[in-house]
Amino acid sequence: MQALSSVEGGYDLLAPKFDRTPFRTPDGVLDATAGALRPLGPFGRGLDVCTGTGAGMRVLDSVCQGPVTGVDFSTGMLTQARRAHADAGWVRADARALPFAGGFDLAVSFGALGHFLPAERPALFAGVYRALRPGGVFAIPVGAPPPVTSIWYWALAGFDLAMRVRNTLWWPAFAMYYRICPLPVVRSDLTAAGFTVTTIPLAALGRREDGSPRYRLVLARTASTPD
Repeated sequence: MQALSSVEGGYDLLAPKFDRTPFRTPDGVLDATAGALRPLGPFGRGLDVCTGTGAGMRVLDSVCQGPVTGVDFSTGMLTQARRAHADAGWVRADARALPFAGGFDLAVSFGALGHFLPAERPALFAGVYRALRPGGVFAIPVGAPPPVTSIWYWALAGFDLAMRVRNTLWWPAFAMYYRICPLPVVRSDLTAAGFTVTTIPLAALGRREDGSPRYRLVLARTASTPD
């Protein structure tokens, strides 16, 4: 039923059991992200973009001294998030049209980029830029792609192909792809939105056989003075 729904409807259906699925960002990724951000803070107000059931609050609560807010367009996911994090603020909105202006010092997002087609990322990143104060940071952990010899490479390629076929044959579309947001593309789109982009390895998550990090944290910073 979820696979034949829209993204919003599908996550409304999945929400009550989402935290027990492999789609929920692992605690290891959240903790590694918090560990990498902590030396850059403390931050004031925090925003979790596409918060889902609120897993990103684990990061924001540990590095932000001000109020934290989660935004998502799935009512079902926000219902679960409110139950788990009663002290946070919650906003239902489409991330492609975020209703914020200059109020946050830190924004994070976990596991959401695959829900946005390449043509939609500029609006997403522009909205995050507007939501941040001058000098604010947008942090996104990005995993290294599996090597072509890995079974995971072909499993993810097969999943993306199945989704493309599904979206060609069935409406509404369900955008969920694993291979449309590699690091160079994400960096380019963030730069085009006005961010200054750097990356740091998430060393706690280990390295691949070639010595490169399994995950990097993308740090996109807004201009230190208003445009």
